[in-house]
Amino acid sequence: YRNIFFMKKLIKILSYHIFIALLIFNSSVVFSQTLLKNIFDQAKPKSYICYKTNEKININGKINELSWEKAKWTDSFIDIEGNIKPNPRFDTKVKMLWDDEYLYISAYLEEPDIWAYLKERDTIIFYDNDFEVFLDPDGDTHQYLEFEMNALNTIWDLLLIKPYRDGGSAINNWDYKNIKTAVYIDGTINNPGDKDKGWSLEIALPMKDIADGTGIVVPPKNGDQWRINFSRVEWKTESKDGLYKKLINPQTNKPFPEDNWVWSPQCAINMHMPEMWGFLQFSDKIVGSGEEKFIYNIDEDAKWALRQVYYEEMRFFEKNKKFCSSIEKLGLSNIKIKGFKINPIIKCTENSFEAKITNEKEKYSFYIFQDGRIIKK
Repeated sequence: YRNIFFMKKLIKILSYHIFIALLIFNSSVVFSQTLLKNIFDQAKPKSYICYKTNEKININGKINELSWEKAKWTDSFIDIEGNIKPNPRFDTKVKMLWDDEYLYISAYLEEPDIWAYLKERDTIIFYDNDFEVFLDPDGDTHQYLEFEMNALNTIWDLLLIKPYRDGGSAINNWDYKNIKTAVYIDGTINNPGDKDKGWSLEIALPMKDIADGTGIVVPPKNGDQWRINFSRVEWKTESKDGLYKKLINPQTNKPFPEDNWVWSPQCAINMHMPEMWGFLQFSDKIVGSGEEKFIYNIDEDAKWALRQVYYEEMRFFEKNKKFCSSIEKLGLSNIKIKGFKINPIIKCTENSFEAKITNEKEKYSFYIFQDGRIIKK
C-alpha cells in the first residue's frame, strides 16, 4: 500500500539511477553505457547464510537461545535509497535460522523513544514505527509475501500477486495461519518522559504458510536461495500531552515523510521491487557447527539482463504507446552475459511483450513479460 509508484515516476527513477548504476552488480554483465562511477555502487543485493537449528526456539522477543547466540547478525540497515543518503539515526540488524517447520527471524531495533498505538491485526502498521519482512522464495517477482509488526506486537500480513507497478494489488485477508511473534521492550513503551534503549523481536514464519502463499516447495533444500528483504519505518516525533505525535512539516502542514531503513538497498523509495531484495541461502548445517560461503548463481546475470529489457520496454511504451520488438532499438544490443545468448527479437503484441535469454550450453531459457514476471523453461 505504501510507496505505490505510478509508472511514470518509476521509469524516471529507473532511467536516472537504477538502470545505469545497478548494472554493475556482477562483472560478467558488460554494457556499452558509461557507468556513473561511485553512484549506487552499493546496489549489489546482500546475502545471508541461514543455518539450521536443532533447538526449540521460544518466541518471546528476547533472542536468548544458544542458537541465536551462534547465528550472525546481518549488516546494519542503511537508507532505502542506499549510500547516497545519510546513515540511519538508529541501528537495526537481523538474524535468521530455520528448521523444517519455521523460518525464524529476530531483529534488534535501537530506539530511544519506543512507541506504538495500533492494536488491530491487518491495520496499516507502518503508520506506527514498524519492522517489515518481504519474501519472494522463487525470485520471479510475483506472488510474494509482506509482513509488518510494531512494538505492541500488532501484525499485518498480506499476499501480493504482483508488484503495484505492474498492476498488482494486495490481498489483505491472506494470513500466516500459524505464525508466532513476540516483542521485548528494553525500556518503556509510549512514555515520552524517559529514554529507552530499543526493542527486539522474534518471528517464526511457518514453512507451510509460506508454501501456501507462494507455491514454493518446503522445507527448502541445502543451498536453496530465496529473495528476502527487511525494512524499518521510523517517523520523526515530538511529545505532546504525554503522547508521541508525528512532527509536522510547517511548509505542508503534514507529518514529515517517514524514514525507510533496509537491509539490502532498493535504490528507490519503493520496497515493491523484488528484483532488488537480498539473497537468503539455506544451509542444512546446524548453526555453529561450521560455515558455508554464499554461492552466486550466474542465472541471476541472465535474469538481470532481462530486467533491463523490462525497464526499457516500460520507458518505450510510455513514449510510444506500444512495445518495441528490437533489442537494438532499446539500446541494449551490447549486453553480453557469459554463457547466455539474448534473443535480439522481442515478441510483441499491442499490449504485451516477451523477451528471451538462453543458456547456450544447457539449453534452458528465461523469459520476461510485460507484467515483469520472469520464468524459466
